[in-house]
Amino acid sequence: MNSVYLDNAATSFPKAPGVAESMSDYILNVGCNVNRGVYSGAHAAQSVVFETREMLCELFNFDKTENVVFTKNITESLNVLIKGLLKPGDHVIVSSMEHNAVMRPLVSMSKLGIEFDRVPCNVDGSMDSCLVECRIKPNTKAVIMTHASNVCGTILPLAEVGRICREHNLFFIIDSAQTAGFLDLDFKALNADAIAFTGHKSLLGPQGMGGFVINDALASAVSPFIEGGTGSLSDSEEQPSYLPDKFESGTMNLPGVFGLHASLKHLKEVGLEEIRQTELSLVKRFIDKVNMMKDVRIAGINGTEGRTASISLDFKKFDNSEISFALSNDYNIMTRCGLHCAPSSHKTLGTFPQGTVRFSFSHFTTEKEIDYAIDSINKCIR
Repeated sequence: MNSVYLDNAATSFPKAPGVAESMSDYILNVGCNVNRGVYSGAHAAQSVVFETREMLCELFNFDKTENVVFTKNITESLNVLIKGLLKPGDHVIVSSMEHNAVMRPLVSMSKLGIEFDRVPCNVDGSMDSCLVECRIKPNTKAVIMTHASNVCGTILPLAEVGRICREHNLFFIIDSAQTAGFLDLDFKALNADAIAFTGHKSLLGPQGMGGFVINDALASAVSPFIEGGTGSLSDSEEQPSYLPDKFESGTMNLPGVFGLHASLKHLKEVGLEEIRQTELSLVKRFIDKVNMMKDVRIAGINGTEGRTASISLDFKKFDNSEISFALSNDYNIMTRCGLHCAPSSHKTLGTFPQGTVRFSFSHFTTEKEIDYAIDSINKCIR
């Protein structure tokens, strides 16, 4: 068999139909910037940017296109929100399943007087939302939480967490890296103040394209992380205070916007429900066969309920990195081995420091590829 790509939680491949063509069309036929020219090409590019913001509003059930902010990835988005919001003396709450895109900024800011508490999750990555409420302090400003684990795919109960945040007047910031494009994310139903997203995972767009949607209350409380030219208010040396210009200094990744525009169209045409059911059927096929193997543990939820299409395996009698290498070297199967930039998650799952071998599917993955991966794993562990 040709190469089998099972590392979609890191970045999706293949990308959605039309992504490469749309990016190429921009580079070859448009080429100009936005907010900095009044000629027809600039207007055409601006139209695509606006339509992309509109599609993201539709995706997240959000109302204001100007409050859709583009960044180069979700890590930048989370840094903008975390470092722009928190001040010395503030306290935030996270889960024990967070990615380093949240934890590293917080650990860095703890040296400046920012406090954080980690809500302990269960050994399968699930979380009791009641444990959030008992960690609220007088100086708690926000809850920052992943929607689903990038390690094991377990989905956290963010609707309940959002309700707690509203009751206690806390900002609620969601990391949707593993769920946007897989789950329905309703900004209003989740009681979110901001949802950070990335374009290159389940949104099936290009790398270098991310952003966040943010309500007015949080936007007013967050200072801009990067300041500079926006193409607006050019007579002033002060950063604009209105959105999205407040957070969008410098030249935008327009090839990335054009690519994301194409991928969002594809998602809308196929439908998230169809994508989700396809991926979960692959998860079931994979898990059912893994459960027949000896000395192989599924880290996380052993089933299809409450999870995404990312599955981590721990090979009890083998070095996980050797299994991952053998799958790549001998069978041309691409997985992700290690700690997945989420050491806290692995400590929760009981897979630290050895890590796991992660298999992550997309709706482009086939049953034939799943069966080939299972057969290859069996050969590796004989």
